Amino acid sequence: MHVPDGFINAPVSAATGLVAAGAVAVSLRGARRELDERTAPLAGLVAAFIFAVQMLNFPVAAGTSGHLLGGALAAILVGPFTGVLCVSVVLLMQGILFADGGLTALGVNITDMAIVTTVVSYAVFRGLLKVLPRRRRSITAAAFVSALLSVPAAAVAFTLIYALGGTTDVAIGKVATAMIGVHVLIGIGEAAITALTVGAVVAVRPDLVHGARGLQQRLKLRVGGELVDAAAPAAPGAAPVSRRKVWITGLVTSLVLAGFVSFYASASPDGLEKVAKDQGIDQRTKKHHTEDSPLAGYGVKDISDARISGGLAGVIGVGVTVVAGTGVFWAVRRRRTAGTSPASLPEGV
Repeated sequence: MHVPDGFINAPVSAATGLVAAGAVAVSLRGARRELDERTAPLAGLVAAFIFAVQMLNFPVAAGTSGHLLGGALAAILVGPFTGVLCVSVVLLMQGILFADGGLTALGVNITDMAIVTTVVSYAVFRGLLKVLPRRRRSITAAAFVSALLSVPAAAVAFTLIYALGGTTDVAIGKVATAMIGVHVLIGIGEAAITALTVGAVVAVRPDLVHGARGLQQRLKLRVGGELVDAAAPAAPGAAPVSRRKVWITGLVTSLVLAGFVSFYASASPDGLEKVAKDQGIDQRTKKHHTEDSPLAGYGVKDISDARISGGLAGVIGVGVTVVAGTGVFWAVRRRRTAGTSPASLPEGV
């Protein structure tokens, strides 16, 4: 659902840019409360994983494919504020390095793919957990449903944005029907990927999953002037999986998906591309500002072998995203630590 330049006019693109900037600013503040020494490295990895899985287009209908949006996955794993930042980092890397998603449409894409998906999915997720049993399976089930609903919600959001600032004369009813219809199908794939990923992490380290923190009460310890969760006791007869092992496993998985599995992804246009072509929305698509980038189109320039070119581009993308994301989240984490240093606490605390 990466919107290119030219689909939405300048005034609405600028307005969504302001919305996106405001949401990112709020998320930077909110992420300080979500991130700690355990989850800050995980957040950078989540961004890289989303980048990798977005390269894996899966077929959903005749001549149409879909890919992960990632808002639900990020919100459940690392929190809604951090989730907005994760997806925003991915979209920024894709737009600048890979010419995927217009730069003037960056506000549209962040609003649609980062904000809407994260807010909708996390609201549904928390609502479901209030009525479901307090079990790990409930986390996986709630993740599936929330991810499923987040994708058509993003399709509705795009339709509304297009109704306000679309650059072609297309009946909005046709756009809505086509967008929502195909993205309901894509939502099934989103739900499956999200549930499988969340379930895998919950199975080995539920304490690392933001959405699973309510499953059990944790002992709080004051370390360096702030309250942190005490280490979770290991299950009888089982050795706890270290955070480092979780991180390395996630990174290797991301590299394999982007560097190798992506070659076998569906070559059919994704949901938005298909709708745009069928409905004539793409008539005023503009040239991407970075289409001459060495990595444009998810391939390395001057490498003729498609498998090597695409795989290398995917590996570079994962590497750049994990570095950029980890840098952002560690900076946010450090600001939280500085804000809760002993010198900043009231006397007697």
